[in-house]
Amino acid sequence: MDDQGRGSGPRPEGGGDAPPDVRPPGPLPYEGVWRFTAPAVDASVPQARHAVRDLLARQGVPVSDELVQGLLLIVSELVTNAVRHAALLSPMLAVEIAVGAEWVRVSVEDNHPYRPTALEADHGQTGGRGLLLVREVTREAGGVCDVEHTATGGKVIWSALPLTPAPL
Repeated sequence: MDDQGRGSGPRPEGGGDAPPDVRPPGPLPYEGVWRFTAPAVDASVPQARHAVRDLLARQGVPVSDELVQGLLLIVSELVTNAVRHAALLSPMLAVEIAVGAEWVRVSVEDNHPYRPTALEADHGQTGGRGLLLVREVTREAGGVCDVEHTATGGKVIWSALPLTPAPL
């Protein structure tokens, strides 16, 4: 997998002599955007999961074990969807991790024009519930998710979760 780290992220206004409890200007050490590409094949699912887990650890992102497990489940489901449903028209996919001061966003992009929708759960089926699962994990964490078209006619499916747990 190709890993391209780009240090970016929101930069707060301010400067000068800030009190110690106020965030200094500039991104925190773990903030940034990282993107890697992979072939749309089954082997890319665990590779993407491991790459995301290793990135979060390497950057020192302050995530709980529960949040990491949720993010890894989301990555698995989104990459699996791209492999199963988009590979014919999109032999490569891209995974992007964006980390801000208070959130982490994972997205999977492919070049297939079909925009999936979360299907209603049919208890007789063994598949077709990946996006429902992504939506539920995201909601339980207090985050948001969506599907958007890309400028090239493909799509990106993303989920953004807060770094601190959602209040119960």
